[in-house]
Amino acid sequence: MDTRESQTPEEELQRLKEINEPEDFEHPEPDETQPEARDPARGLSWLLPLAIVLAVAVLGYLLVVGMSG
Repeated sequence: MDTRESQTPEEELQRLKEINEPEDFEHPEPDETQPEARDPARGLSWLLPLAIVLAVAVLGYLLVVGMSG
């Protein structure tokens, strides 16, 4: 990205043209062809199902222990 403060009118016009161009879906950006850009995010997506299973197990245990005591 150009960080200069002043631009010639031609440079400003070129920058505005680049910003206003519609996205070219036939020729994707180079980073879209890289393997890490295609892989799904592998964050903590397993944490929510695990938390649900643990919560159900704890509630079930408490209900069983509470009923017998």
